[in-house]
Amino acid sequence: MPGFVLLVRDRADGDCATRVGYTVTKKIGNAVVRNRMKRRLRALAREALAEGAVPGADHVLIGRAGGVERSFAALKTELRKALDKVKR
Repeated sequence: MPGFVLLVRDRADGDCATRVGYTVTKKIGNAVVRNRMKRRLRALAREALAEGAVPGADHVLIGRAGGVERSFAALKTELRKALDKVKR
């Protein structure tokens, strides 16, 4: 099971800016764990979405329970795979 879910939706408003959102539910853990997961998702977005984002779309990263323990390199690989899948 991946450490996050990526949702991408084209805004179709003519603006080519990429927007990113993050969400982690209370099912993941206490506030410390949720904030750690959000920090990891933000760092992923800074690195991977810089070159792989869909222009003019909203990207939402939803943290899952496995994402906190997973290595950052594994999360980065998963995000790149997800972005490649979206672009097809």
